[in-house]
Amino acid sequence: MNIDELKNTWNQDDSFEGTPEISMEQKSKINLPLEKIRSNMRMEFWSTVGIFVFAFGVIALSPGPFKFKFYITILIASMVFVTFFFFSKFFKLYKNMSSPMMKTYDSLKDLLHQFELNKQYYSSFYLAFVPFLVCEIIIVLEFIPRPIPLSNLKIASILIGSLVIVMPLLFIMGKWWFKKFYGKYIKQIEDLVKELI
Repeated sequence: MNIDELKNTWNQDDSFEGTPEISMEQKSKINLPLEKIRSNMRMEFWSTVGIFVFAFGVIALSPGPFKFKFYITILIASMVFVTFFFFSKFFKLYKNMSSPMMKTYDSLKDLLHQFELNKQYYSSFYLAFVPFLVCEIIIVLEFIPRPIPLSNLKIASILIGSLVIVMPLLFIMGKWWFKKFYGKYIKQIEDLVKELI
């Protein structure tokens, strides 16, 4: 087989028909919701950094027993570690959205799959804060002085009541936050991908 035959065979290969190119017009339509998502991701990252800096500042400047401040500091440092783990997943998506390789239908389908994974990470992120909440309540119950000490039943009621109220609230808040800042833009991208079929 000579070079010309190889070229002809290569050109006739239709294995790439399943991954059509995206036109410039379609790219510009997709870029708008992607840019909104990227913008919201940046805002969320910097606001989270600001919250942690503020929390450490309040602890450092507030009066209180050493053990109380130490326990709260360790707790917030642990929260930073968990947040760092989830944000590392978030940054992977951010980097992929910024990639210039988004030229085919398959790359957009892959991006939608990553959005779905990040939606699950988002719910997990909010639920991961339940143990921290429990620890914070325990620390507050143990270290805040009261004229009349709390009974064991009252301590148990406060702890269980807080969990029953706050756990579903965290889950609902996480879903709402994701939908408000990311979900509507992901839906736009999904609709645009359907138009490509």
